[in-house]
Amino acid sequence: MAFLQTDAISMRFGGIDALDAVSISAEPGLVTGLIGPNGAGKTTLFNIITGLQPPTAGHVLLDGRDVTDMSVYRRARLGIGRTFQRLEIFGSLSVRDNIRVTIEVRRRWSRQRIDIDKETGAILERVGLAELAKVPADTLPTGLARLVELGRALATRPRLLLLDEPGSGLDATETEAFGKLLADLANDGLAILLVEHDMDLVMKACSQLSVLDYGELIASGTPEEIRANRRVQDAYLGSEDLVEDAVVDPSTPPGLAGAGTGTGTGAGGLP
Repeated sequence: MAFLQTDAISMRFGGIDALDAVSISAEPGLVTGLIGPNGAGKTTLFNIITGLQPPTAGHVLLDGRDVTDMSVYRRARLGIGRTFQRLEIFGSLSVRDNIRVTIEVRRRWSRQRIDIDKETGAILERVGLAELAKVPADTLPTGLARLVELGRALATRPRLLLLDEPGSGLDATETEAFGKLLADLANDGLAILLVEHDMDLVMKACSQLSVLDYGELIASGTPEEIRANRRVQDAYLGSEDLVEDAVVDPSTPPGLAGAGTGTGTGAGGLP
């Protein structure tokens, strides 16, 4: 069963339809891609899912529960974590303290017993930042800073992880490692919704893709189905010849090929 379902979400800004009856889902254990040209409505949909913007019409369901009118922090406590297209971290804090402060906030309302030091260390190891724990976050290159933001989102213990262009600023080696991390997180049972323009990362990491164009959902399916979809080619990917390099290698580990991973006032930062 999908943990996230959007039911005919529409969003109008004046006379512009930013989203038009968009229905997508994200399931535990899978990385689902949400792709499309700039301005297609991807970040707007993220904002509606997390509660930063109310939709003009439609409903957001989490684990079968209608949360359309629920506040940002309540959705975060139900299990939504998020990163942002524009990098959002506490630059003046160390890498460790960026993670730790989020766990400390979660401990204030959580009924669970939390060992802050142990959990902080585990997340740093998970995202590959343990050796940089004491480094000020604002001295990191963009690729590593995005891992700090991911670590903060994981510190909320999400069940649904929304990632908005996390591959931006990553080099080829970092992108490959990030794809493996996504697979590991999904294999742990997270539902992951990924917005990304790096088609090589998307095609290798995602099991399912949804494609937006001018606010309309124009296609949903497997990476292979999306690559072959003429409407998607015309709107975003170009001809199949131009995306041959994004074809999943048969030797790619299963987690990468399919079922595979703020100043945080949003659902992915401090709940």
